[in-house]
Amino acid sequence: MKWKKWLEDWDMTSLKIKTSFLEMDWAPADADKNAAWELYIELLTRVSTQYLEPDHGDEKTALESIHSLFKLTRNIIKNNGRDCIEFTKIAVVVLNQIIRPFTAKWHKLSLAKEFDDPEQCKLFRRELGQLQIELRKYAKMLADMANVEDLTELEEQ
Repeated sequence: MKWKKWLEDWDMTSLKIKTSFLEMDWAPADADKNAAWELYIELLTRVSTQYLEPDHGDEKTALESIHSLFKLTRNIIKNNGRDCIEFTKIAVVVLNQIIRPFTAKWHKLSLAKEFDDPEQCKLFRRELGQLQIELRKYAKMLADMANVEDLTELEEQ
């Protein structure tokens, strides 16, 4: 299978990836599967994929949880070494194109005390909801890469 086909299967074609890369074979090694499993579990158990009730949690903590995906992903890549290159290819793109724009915007607003404004909190939660849709797709992709049953939709919302 080619990367292009795999991304199409997961409705992640909006990612900006060079055509030459998309034509490469997608063949995850054991290290890729291990790395995918590690991050999959982290995504499943965080606000990154789990609905946040309007009256529960707080925006700053949710933002910190999303931001922590950078450090987690880096550590997973480092711990699994150079043999997890297929995982690394998709992880870097998702961090830079999906997660970073959200965290950059909201980190700046958080520093400006915008979470003190209920309207900004509502906007944050709406945008978090959109991010969660993309990160659920990513979690499903990771389950596929790890060759495990996908539990992303296990719970009712």
